[in-house]
Amino acid sequence: MIVKNSTKENNTVTFQVELDSAEFEEHVAAAYKKNRSRIQVPGFRKGKASRMVVEGFYGKDVFYEDAVEDAASGAFIFGVEQEGLRVVGRPSITDTQITDEKGAVLTFSTDVWPEVTLGQYKGLEAEKDPCDVTEEEISRDIERLRKQNARLLTVERGAENGDTVNIDYTGTRDGVAFAGGTAEGYNLVLGSNSFIPGFEEKLIGITAGEERDLELTFPENYHSQELAGQDVVFHVKCNEVKFEELPEVDDDFAQDNDYDSVEEMKKAIEEKLRKGKETVANNAFSDRLVNAAAANMTVDIPASMIEERMDALMEDYNRYISGQGMPFEKYLQMMGTTYENFRATTRPAAEAQTRTNVLLDAVITAEGLEATEEDFNAEYEKMSESYSMPAEDIKKYIDAEALKEQILRNKAIAVITESGIAVPPKAAEAEPAAEEMAEPAAEE
Repeated sequence: MIVKNSTKENNTVTFQVELDSAEFEEHVAAAYKKNRSRIQVPGFRKGKASRMVVEGFYGKDVFYEDAVEDAASGAFIFGVEQEGLRVVGRPSITDTQITDEKGAVLTFSTDVWPEVTLGQYKGLEAEKDPCDVTEEEISRDIERLRKQNARLLTVERGAENGDTVNIDYTGTRDGVAFAGGTAEGYNLVLGSNSFIPGFEEKLIGITAGEERDLELTFPENYHSQELAGQDVVFHVKCNEVKFEELPEVDDDFAQDNDYDSVEEMKKAIEEKLRKGKETVANNAFSDRLVNAAAANMTVDIPASMIEERMDALMEDYNRYISGQGMPFEKYLQMMGTTYENFRATTRPAAEAQTRTNVLLDAVITAEGLEATEEDFNAEYEKMSESYSMPAEDIKKYIDAEALKEQILRNKAIAVITESGIAVPPKAAEAEPAAEEMAEPAAEE
């Protein structure tokens, strides 16, 4: 095979791969073997006619189309390797010629990775959010701990908002029980808004052993069309009223949660919250710098790259939804959309991700970044800790080329981020006073 007549226009490369007669004959022979069991020639049993007989009856070119199809993949790969192309999207055969010598010339067209002119990507400025932790945030975390350590105590009084009531209930519409409207021994936290509007409010004050009929109306937008907007009656019997007793915040409480004292607990919570904020702030700072660097570069991204990324995002969604036990088609039905419409919503994300990847690859080249053995081993060790598997076993399941790409792009992000200059966020513009808004609003 030889490659000839290679041309490039924008991000599309066209080239020809010529197969000599011997090379093309191999694919014609393969096409005959593939199809002969289905070929019928008068005077012969089906599939028993020789190639010469078949070609004599149907014509010399009877197997050419299948032969070209058989040859295309290998010819394209050969051409890409010879030309040193980095292809994207799906290639196409734009022309096929059979030569006088019974060889073939296949013309391919394919999009390639775009050329990038980097703008400024080092020393950029970006806002970085503060990581201060307030007393209110510490108190909220302690309150969560109190909730986790709370005890439910039975009380002999009417139920109040925040209490847990253990109830039996039966829902009826026009005197007939409806599906999903009956339960026994159900624990309901009043004020949790777990049930339809009015249900929990009408149980305020109920006591153990008391029964009530709750006349309610299902919301118009209720997920069950049979019940949406319908008037119903729930007959409820209260079995028990429980009060959530929260522990006092003292040293005993701190020790129950593996701290020596309240003071140590507060310091540990403050440090945990600060580290969490720093992670979020650093990631956001890095994203802003990368986005700024991407905005500074000049590049014409092929549409096929965006389409390819959209397909990858759809595969990710499919894999995730299916992993939750729901067929992706069923999920789309529940969302009231189609595959095509849902796919269209991924375009902005696909465009942004593709632009970022193009930028990072350009930085990798500009900086001469490499993925070392130490880099690989560090990643394997991280995954080993995450999955509780030996690093040697991890290597069996990881695509080394994909990991190399990830390592290099992380290094490119580090180049951009570590040279970045953090500036405080701009103060939000003050809202105009009500008096200032009143006159224009009245005029309008």
